[in-house]
Amino acid sequence: SPQGPFHLPGAVIRLSRWKSYRQELLVYLEHFLQALLNGDPLCAPASRTEATWERFISCFREQGLISPDVPDAKSCRYVINATASRPLCFILDDNFYYQSMRYEVYQLARKYSLGFCQLFLDCPLECCLQRNRARNQPLPDEIICLMAKKIEAPNLDKNTWEQNSLTLKGLEYTSEDNLQVISLLVTALKNPVKQIEENIEQKAADRAICAASILHQADQTFRRMISQTMKDAKDKNVLSSEMKILAEELNKLKAEFLEDLRQGNNQKYQVWLTNSEFPSKVTTSFQQESDNIVKKYIF
Repeated sequence: SPQGPFHLPGAVIRLSRWKSYRQELLVYLEHFLQALLNGDPLCAPASRTEATWERFISCFREQGLISPDVPDAKSCRYVINATASRPLCFILDDNFYYQSMRYEVYQLARKYSLGFCQLFLDCPLECCLQRNRARNQPLPDEIICLMAKKIEAPNLDKNTWEQNSLTLKGLEYTSEDNLQVISLLVTALKNPVKQIEENIEQKAADRAICAASILHQADQTFRRMISQTMKDAKDKNVLSSEMKILAEELNKLKAEFLEDLRQGNNQKYQVWLTNSEFPSKVTTSFQQESDNIVKKYIF
């Protein structure tokens, strides 16, 4: 059954404090997961903020998920009472206005093969301001407005890891919305994030970074080579009218080389993209074709 959210007392908390608080909660949550999955007692981390750790522990204790390891004693060890037959859901009640903040939670779910889902409440700004003003300890209006500008909605087209997301629109939520939320949780429980996805995503990201780096290197190298070739041609008294045509031909050659590298149209380019000898081989090939072009103007 879903577990209750974590709440902070007080009214205005600086965003920098929220960041450190959020990071600390993720550390504690992973600490709990490790104890739960290994069947170990939950022990207080050596590095902790006592007040934050106590709030964290209270959340689980109030729901009967943990109990002191030593009855009637103030202990830093707790027995986890969760059973395998009981679905356990952690609801992180926070704005998570940047995708990067939510991605940290996704990484934690992936690391331990847990289900992951997102619920995005798309509420109009004016409604948010009205509800905030009705709170016992409201935040300043400017903070709500700033949050509205910063918040990044789930992007299912761009981020595959956000596919299991639900956006609820409107001022009031109905029983149909409740059914959608329950369906979202059930889907997450039945489809835990696979650890192997980390390798696939990381390899794809690494390949993209490598390819972009190689293309950048090639572009810079070709530019330097063209500049030197043009200087040599000028020293050999190539006519200025022909210098312009020569430059156009060399730049066209550069564009063709880069496009072939980008598209992998030729087997040799594919080898270069994965071979440590890429720089010398590609520059040699480019230099040879450049020389063939220059010969037309010198001889």
